[in-house]
Amino acid sequence: MPWIVGVSGASGTPYAAAVLRGLLDAGESVDLVVSRASRLTLLDETGISFRDAHWQDDLGEWLARGADGKPGTFAADLARVRYWSAGDLAAGPSSGSYRAKGMLIVPASTAAVAGVALGLSKDLLQRAASVTLKERRPLVVAVRETPLNGQTLRHLVTLDDLGAVVVPASPAFYAGATHIQDLVDFVAGRVLDAAGVGHRLYRRWEGDLGGAGK
Repeated sequence: MPWIVGVSGASGTPYAAAVLRGLLDAGESVDLVVSRASRLTLLDETGISFRDAHWQDDLGEWLARGADGKPGTFAADLARVRYWSAGDLAAGPSSGSYRAKGMLIVPASTAAVAGVALGLSKDLLQRAASVTLKERRPLVVAVRETPLNGQTLRHLVTLDDLGAVVVPASPAFYAGATHIQDLVDFVAGRVLDAAGVGHRLYRRWEGDLGGAGK
């Protein structure tokens, strides 16, 4: 069964790329939904145009790029990735009878958070998240926004009440980050932790003060 990964329009496409690589490295299958708004963000942050008809080529270029924008940094096998258009509300993940392990929304914009919390299902990303909640499957929401207003905070509390795990895209520094990719991988690792997927994206805390400098 696949993990559904929804990429919304918030800034933070390197987070999504790191989560996708982490899932594939762990031997997981992925159903990918890229919102229309996220394509604009991806173009702005990476220069990559994500096209339905050429999604494999565009995804391969995206996942190969490091958080610093350098192409050819990573290699990813896309054999276990299935892509669904965000406008396809007849897609497999739109139904509760479609088997999936759960869903990760990374990054999650405030618009996506609101849509899922209110059950709007305006596109496949929101619909798949609503299905994930109603089927009591794991839903991880990596919200990327600052500052957060009261309305968004209330939506996040609603998602928590519904059983979702809210993971703010907040990098930590105790893991000894020396590169922007380290900070991105920390957030991606915490998303995978919340989903119960094994990885080696960051150094875990073991109670050793000063360990980051070793």
